[in-house]
Amino acid sequence: MTNSAPTYFEAQKWASFCLKTAGLPTDSARFLMLGLTHLNQTQLLIRYRDAMPSDVYQTYRAAVDRVVAGEPAQYVLGWAPFYGLELTVNPAVLIPRVETEELVDWILTDYADARTLNLLDVGTGSGAIALALKHEQATWQVCASDISAAALAVAEANAARLGLKVSFYESNLLQTVPQTAFDVIVSNPPYIAHDEEAVMDASVLNYEPQQALFADHQGLAIYEQLATTVATHLTESGRLYLEFGYHQGAAIQELFQHAMPKATVTIRQDMAGHDRMLRVINHK
Repeated sequence: MTNSAPTYFEAQKWASFCLKTAGLPTDSARFLMLGLTHLNQTQLLIRYRDAMPSDVYQTYRAAVDRVVAGEPAQYVLGWAPFYGLELTVNPAVLIPRVETEELVDWILTDYADARTLNLLDVGTGSGAIALALKHEQATWQVCASDISAAALAVAEANAARLGLKVSFYESNLLQTVPQTAFDVIVSNPPYIAHDEEAVMDASVLNYEPQQALFADHQGLAIYEQLATTVATHLTESGRLYLEFGYHQGAAIQELFQHAMPKATVTIRQDMAGHDRMLRVINHK
């Protein structure tokens, strides 16, 4: 493709070809186009046959080259969508996944009529879960924690930009969070086993934070710690919501049923039909 500015349609077609040739998802071509031009889908369609401004085209070319080289498109743009929000992301935090929106949905459905709720998001990363819940339920008291100071800086900046009041704490799981009883604790913790690296996308391994991806004991280490500590941080009928890897459901269910024998433990599948979420209802 020449350096003279093509139409929006030609530029996106070129980007899709480059991505396909590199064996990468072609939807990044449109994601980058929308993000860099600040157009919505309808505006882009209307302008498809117009020539791109030269400076915007050069920026688009450079962004596509970075993605072809392996960098996640969300990091190239500096933001990612999650539950209707635009969240700043950088290599200090995981890129929010659409599957995690289903965990947010489960909580919002279970507590649809709750005007007051004290909730903690453990391992918040970019703040995705905490901020989505606060955005949907403004009257809830939402706290969020992370072991990474760099991740918390991203989450706090997202909260400030979105005007959402969430309290943040630097903590290794529950060690230094407020000594209060929460109605809900939610977490999407590191759960990938180290021996799964061989089948993971290179862009994830090379760019996303390892601390937020991997856990010992075949990916179960964080769940093991939570199982033995979470009950004292929950109200009498408080609930824990977790996301996990699609093959870990049975092991995690057994883990929490053993550690909290009076609790009600429920597994839920995601839209693809995989076991991906767990709810533990505390009974003291």
